[in-house]
Amino acid sequence: MNTQVNKTPYLMISILFVGAFVSFLNNSLLNVALPSIMVDLGIKDYSTVQWLATGYMLVSGILIPASAFLITRFSNRSLFITAMTVFSLGTALAAFAPNFGFLLTGRMVQAMGSSVMGPLLMNIMLVSFPREKRGAAMGVFGMVMIAAPAIGPTLSGYIVEYHSWRLLFKMILPLAIISLLLATWKFQNVMEQNKKATLDYLSLVLSTFGFGGILYGVSNASSHGWDDTIVMTTLIVGGVALALFIIRQLKMDEPLLDLRAYKYPMFALASVIMIVNAVAMFSGMILTPAYVQDVRGISPLQSGLMLLPGAIIMGIMSPITGRLFDKFGPRILGVVGLTVTGVSTFLLAHVQIDSTYTYIVLVYSLRMFGMAMVMMPIMTNGLNQLPNALNPHGTAINNTAQQVSGSIGTAVMVTIMNSVATSEGEKLLSSVDPTTLTAASTASMTQQALLSGIQYSFYVALGINIVALVLSLFMKRVDTSVTPVEEVKQEESTPVEPALS
Repeated sequence: MNTQVNKTPYLMISILFVGAFVSFLNNSLLNVALPSIMVDLGIKDYSTVQWLATGYMLVSGILIPASAFLITRFSNRSLFITAMTVFSLGTALAAFAPNFGFLLTGRMVQAMGSSVMGPLLMNIMLVSFPREKRGAAMGVFGMVMIAAPAIGPTLSGYIVEYHSWRLLFKMILPLAIISLLLATWKFQNVMEQNKKATLDYLSLVLSTFGFGGILYGVSNASSHGWDDTIVMTTLIVGGVALALFIIRQLKMDEPLLDLRAYKYPMFALASVIMIVNAVAMFSGMILTPAYVQDVRGISPLQSGLMLLPGAIIMGIMSPITGRLFDKFGPRILGVVGLTVTGVSTFLLAHVQIDSTYTYIVLVYSLRMFGMAMVMMPIMTNGLNQLPNALNPHGTAINNTAQQVSGSIGTAVMVTIMNSVATSEGEKLLSSVDPTTLTAASTASMTQQALLSGIQYSFYVALGINIVALVLSLFMKRVDTSVTPVEEVKQEESTPVEPALS
């Protein structure tokens, strides 16, 4: 049955954009504020306060795979209102939390609400616009998805420097409530429901242990080491559970996450490119602030302002690249974007202790420009090949894959950076007479060692970027002349084999 709406629900999409914006902004808003929260709430261990970020990521990673079932089973109106209500309650709890326990609970509740926001908005966009115009629409969505988290650290740095960290939650709460009130008034149902859909609880358990174990393990590996007992145990449990989850999904008639979407070649290729690209992108977002703050000694606020132009460029370019995708297709955008990203990554691998402020801003902004040309066009082209019935599963697969691969990539890059920095630091210390060492010379060598680790990690990111560039050469534009009705009928008349091809 055709789920394409006759009239594009722009007002409803605008309401969704507000909800999605505060949700995505919330993802990165707290990272800069963690030291201030430690002082204010009397927390002595940084690994404890880090749970405000790790816990949020874990809950999101566990619930995103279930978003396909939720979107299929429940009306988009009731699902959005429920999700935004939960998110608002979590935000209020965090804003007025009397202690760390309440704050952490608030963050967990926030994650429960926000985890469905991105997949829901993306699915409504897919059914609200014809396939030949999806690029422009998804480009606007990309502006929210990419720009909001990128702006977060800058905004957080300013607020933490001049106000209380609680303002981070208090400023989000009114926006969330406004979005909720507008949704109850103007939201409508544009997607079909399958009220007979049932939740496979074993799949949910395997998904929780699989994705949760892997995300927990990699998030702790950079600080505790990959050989840590807890890290190794959670990674092994997560890997085994994930393997069982995949096997079960391929054997079920109504899986929690329909991995048979990978039998569509352009979706499969787009997914692989996005996974590889997410590793390079998220690691770069960690390495650049590490260089700016730890090597150059620039304050969090100034470093946030330094990265802000790149975020603005991504926000401006995302709708533009969406329109370019509708006109030229994904391959040329992917090749040009990944080439620009590769060149800028190479330049970042050559930063020095005395590199100018302007140089860092320009190179990082160039990298964000390249990234903006890649993400949404390739994702949209992949989703265009799926029948509408698989849209919820395709978006859930993409969101889950990006979250897991980005987390793994970040942990691996941080590990590489620390390993090279430690090795280089030992070499530098062994090359000088210990009796001549001063506090200043030791600090200088530590700074140089960390710079070496960051440079080496950027070279690894460059290698990953080249892999994505090569894969993008095989992208083909999906034929959008085939309507969703025809595709769905074709799907129903052709038995689907429960295996990847």
